[in-house]
Amino acid sequence: MQPTSPAAPHRRLYTEEQRARRDATRWTLVQGILAPLQFLVFAISLGLVLWYLATGEGYAAATASILIKTFLLYTIMVTGAIWEKVVFGQYLFAPAFFWEDVFSFGVIALHTAYLWALFTGQPHGLQMGIALAAYATYVINAGQFLWKLRMARLDMEAAQ
Repeated sequence: MQPTSPAAPHRRLYTEEQRARRDATRWTLVQGILAPLQFLVFAISLGLVLWYLATGEGYAAATASILIKTFLLYTIMVTGAIWEKVVFGQYLFAPAFFWEDVFSFGVIALHTAYLWALFTGQPHGLQMGIALAAYATYVINAGQFLWKLRMARLDMEAAQ
C-alpha cells in the first residue's frame, strides 16, 4: 500500500483585502456587464460569419459584427486591466489571473490579425477564417474566466 500525501492546501483566489476591493470597485460591475454583452455579440457574430461562409451572403453584416466584437474585446481588456490594478495592485498578470491574461493576449492578437486582414483587403475567406480562429480562442478564454468565477464562488461558500 502506497502512503498518501496530504492534499495541497487550497489556495484562495482572493485575500480578504482583495475581495473587499473587488466588491467595492465599480469596475467589477463594468466587467459584469461587458462580459455577457461581449458573449451575446460573439454568438450573433458567429452566426453571421457562419452564414456568410455557408451562403456567400451577408459579408457586410458579418464584418460589422466582428468589428463590434473586437471593439468590445479591446474595451473589456482595458477595463479588466484597471480592475486588476484596483483589486490586485497591478494592471495585468496578477498571479490569480496570470494564465487568463496570457491567453487573452492570444485572443487579442487574433482579433487584431483580423483587423489587419480586413484593412489590407485580404480575401474574405481568409478574414473569416481568422475571425473563427479568434472566436475559438475567445471561447477558451471565456471558459477560463468562468472557471475562476466558479472558484471565487466556492471560496465564498467555504468562508461562510
